[in-house]
Amino acid sequence: MSDHTPPTLFEPAGMATPRGHYSHATRGAGLVFISGQLPVAPDGTVLHDAPFEVQVQQVLANVATALQGAGSSISQLLQVRVYVTDIALWPAFNAIYAQWAGAARPARAVVPVPVLHYGCALEVEAIALA
Repeated sequence: MSDHTPPTLFEPAGMATPRGHYSHATRGAGLVFISGQLPVAPDGTVLHDAPFEVQVQQVLANVATALQGAGSSISQLLQVRVYVTDIALWPAFNAIYAQWAGAARPARAVVPVPVLHYGCALEVEAIALA
C-alpha cells in the first residue's frame, strides 16, 4: 500500500490539445509542473512563422493558462526554464517576461538550443506551488 497520492493531470480550457503523450500540467506533492509550452494558439495553430514577440506572448499566455487550470498562478512560480534558438533574442524575451511576471521573481534558466519542435523560436516550462 502506497502513501503517495498519484498526480492530478490537467488539460485547461483555452489550450490546444497536446500533440503528444503528456499533459499541459500535473499537480502533486504540493507542486504544479507545467510542460514545455510552445507558441501554439488555443485553436492549435503553431505560430512558428510569427514575429518573436508574438511567439513569446503566446508561450507565456499558455504557461499562465496552464497554471490557472491547475489551481496555481504566476505569483506562485518557483522555477522557469526557457529554451531559445537564438540567444540574441534574450533581451526581447526578458522585457516581455518581466512585464508578464510582474512582482514574481522565480528562479530561472535560459538554455540556448539549436532547434525546437515545429521550428518554433522558444519553449518555456515551469514549476509552481499548488
